[in-house]
Amino acid sequence: MPAILTIATQPYPDQKPGTSGLRKRVAVFRQPHYLENFVQSIFDSILPPAGSTLVLGGDGRHYNLEAIQIILKMAAANGYARVLVGKDGILSTPAASCVIRKHATFGGIILSASHNPGGPEGDFGIKYNAANGGPAPERITDSIYETSLKISQYRVMDAPDIDLHRTGEASLGEMKISIIDPVADYADLMESLFDFDAIRGLFKGGFRIKFDAMHAVTGPYAREIFINRLQAPEDSIMNAVPLPDFGKGHPDPNLTYAHDLVDILHGENAPDFGAASDGDGDRNMILGRHFFVTPSDSLAILTANATLVPGYREGLKGVARSMPTSSAVDRVARTLDIPCFETPTGWKFFGNLMDAGRVTLCGEESFGTGSSHIREKDGLWAVLFWLNVIASRKQSVEEIVRQHWARFGRNVYSRHDYEAIPDDAAKGVMEHIRAEFGNLPGKSFGSYKVEHCDDFSYTDPVDGSTSKGQGLRLLFTDGSRIVFRLSGTGTEGATLRIYLEAYDPEISRHGLDAQEALCELIGIARQISQLEARTGRKAPTVIT
Repeated sequence: MPAILTIATQPYPDQKPGTSGLRKRVAVFRQPHYLENFVQSIFDSILPPAGSTLVLGGDGRHYNLEAIQIILKMAAANGYARVLVGKDGILSTPAASCVIRKHATFGGIILSASHNPGGPEGDFGIKYNAANGGPAPERITDSIYETSLKISQYRVMDAPDIDLHRTGEASLGEMKISIIDPVADYADLMESLFDFDAIRGLFKGGFRIKFDAMHAVTGPYAREIFINRLQAPEDSIMNAVPLPDFGKGHPDPNLTYAHDLVDILHGENAPDFGAASDGDGDRNMILGRHFFVTPSDSLAILTANATLVPGYREGLKGVARSMPTSSAVDRVARTLDIPCFETPTGWKFFGNLMDAGRVTLCGEESFGTGSSHIREKDGLWAVLFWLNVIASRKQSVEEIVRQHWARFGRNVYSRHDYEAIPDDAAKGVMEHIRAEFGNLPGKSFGSYKVEHCDDFSYTDPVDGSTSKGQGLRLLFTDGSRIVFRLSGTGTEGATLRIYLEAYDPEISRHGLDAQEALCELIGIARQISQLEARTGRKAPTVIT
């Protein structure tokens, strides 16, 4: 029996999980005992009962395999009976949620920094997902952090590394390790939800797609689903081999970082449909020929068309969106007479609603959409949902979106990201806006008049917990909004996000470019925030 070592350590003060776990530079995780401290803090916080099974895998980025070997030995030393780990250490975030739920495990550890860059100089991340398959609720992440501040030792088994390059069984002491096909369970779930025959018929009829895996985790999933099961042509996928540095790209599926795909969809002889996913597979971007679908519109359109899809033919129990996401889906929910919930950013808030049976579909403006089939957002699920709707309606992406706007009106929407702002400057912007709240109501800015401002607070209707300080909102009398929020997903400086939304029911204006239609609101946001004076930034890093 391999020896179990107890290693003395000291706390690190910076291990507070954000909205999606702990994310730092690879070099930070490589510090002595850093990863081990956090993993032991997880185990000491969740206290897995005897006989527990853990799911383990990640997005394949740099340090993924090394970290998995450490976590396996720590799981063995902490009394786990079994670990399900993806072959080659691979498990997309939605696939990990699927495996946790299908095999009824005591949660899982996912290694990913999502859409952040990879490689030796890039980012790494780790998070714990609970037994429902979703991100750990705040009571657990708070406990993990508190434990990390007083940790003095961790336990690890002194044993050789496990060969993760082939499926099969292995062991570390008494702990069994099942090295699983990372794709199979997830692909089977997708086939149970969508009409694969109808989508297959699209491709046989000459419908062309281009899916960009961005050299991230969804490459093997896209190959199995699109090429093997749906029989799409081989050239339907691009950048489909996962690489530790994501091919030196930035695996964030938006108009800036997925520019190669955008160019293809806006070029000559463009395919009918384009899509991309991110580092860990939970985000999606949807494109038609010469046409971009905002994530907010995508959620609303999937909601309006859900009964066309086999897995949702019985209708939806409700929908939910994060507060910064446009209210386009609210209008659909009112028409369908189903509840619509507005939550803080973070998928864990949707998990409570789904577990309670209150919502079926949910989404965030940050290119995340999902449903109660798992407890994470799901990039390939959204792509398949769109393909199923297209196969049923026999219309192009643009036709579907424009008909939706004609029926419900258009919520013109955009997000401006100012990345890597010095923390003090970013906090200064937010403090200045908050200080102006007493002066803004009733004040006019051009054609807009401020009706109300607040710092969004949410009381969970399921467990009664309250989350405060979730974003600064400026609400105008015509229903338009400006939202300011500091993002918790970066590792360097702060990302200040400005969300802009204006409702327009007039069909004759639905062809306007979003930046043109929102030009006046953009100017108001910059004026009220004193953004340029306080940060020196003249333009956003990313516009979506």
